[in-house]
Amino acid sequence: MFKFLLALLILQTNMVFASSTHNHDQMHSSADSYNTEINQDKYNSFINDLSNAKIAIIDVKGMVCDFCARGIEKTFYDDKLVQKVNVDLNAGKVFVAYSYTKKISVDEIKNIFLINGQTATSVVIKEI
Repeated sequence: MFKFLLALLILQTNMVFASSTHNHDQMHSSADSYNTEINQDKYNSFINDLSNAKIAIIDVKGMVCDFCARGIEKTFYDDKLVQKVNVDLNAGKVFVAYSYTKKISVDEIKNIFLINGQTATSVVIKEI
């Protein structure tokens, strides 16, 4: 019984701590000063093994932790036409490779970020 109560207390403490420290409105990082320029080396590395794809290059505000990045990746990978995702927390950039047949909706992309607690400030689509 003691172990159960201890585990419950630890869980509750962790939940309170997580909710008080994981507030995107108060957190700031270099990603918040978004930059529409593309690091060509990172982009080339991302598209290296791709062909006949559409690439969404997204500037993101509020993406500050690994939990944010994993949530974004998971949400994009739910779309069967997504081939590859790369989240760069430091740059505030996300690259998403879609099948060439995908009709990309900028509103859909922005909504994915809103659902995950961030803001897509710029979306550029390139074809390769």
